[in-house]
Amino acid sequence: MTTNDDQFYITKILNGDANAFSVLVDNYKNLVFTLTLRMLKNREEAEEAAQDTFIKIYKSLKSFKGDSKFSTYVYKVAYNTCLDSIKKNKKYLKDVAIDELTEHHVKTIDNALNDLTEAEYQQSIKKCIDLLPEMDGFLLTLFYFEELSLDEIAAVVNLEANNIKVKLFRSRKKLMTILKERLEPEIIANYERERR
Repeated sequence: MTTNDDQFYITKILNGDANAFSVLVDNYKNLVFTLTLRMLKNREEAEEAAQDTFIKIYKSLKSFKGDSKFSTYVYKVAYNTCLDSIKKNKKYLKDVAIDELTEHHVKTIDNALNDLTEAEYQQSIKKCIDLLPEMDGFLLTLFYFEELSLDEIAAVVNLEANNIKVKLFRSRKKLMTILKERLEPEIIANYERERR
């Protein structure tokens, strides 16, 4: 859906056509559920957070000024809803050891991920991302699978773009640790051989 399409339906909703909201929900429901599942790691909690996200969007639609894309607004509401759920359930981030990874390793995995998101291993990568702490999986999903820019991600999570860059670097290091354990013999080795 384009920004113009979003705005068309937003205008209809604000003018009293509540049924137009179902179009926005249909267009964003899969994405919102994916993001909530990445952060909450529990299907039932993710479904509840996704529903809460759309309720909040509907109730606050008047406050959407159009300064950013509507999709960015949706991501932001989903993110904040997940944070509320995590705080409510007192969840803690999982720790993944990253100290032994070098910048070269991170660049290698970054390049491999860019290639693999279009290849047959996409599902395996997503499963590895699911093993990451909530925030890391969320950021990597927005960056690699939703192809948001650093500035767009920064708007979603209320941080500066430079902070997002650092967090993405750390998230990729954590992902590299998981990939090395699960997929390295098959993916990373092949990738490095092809690049020599």
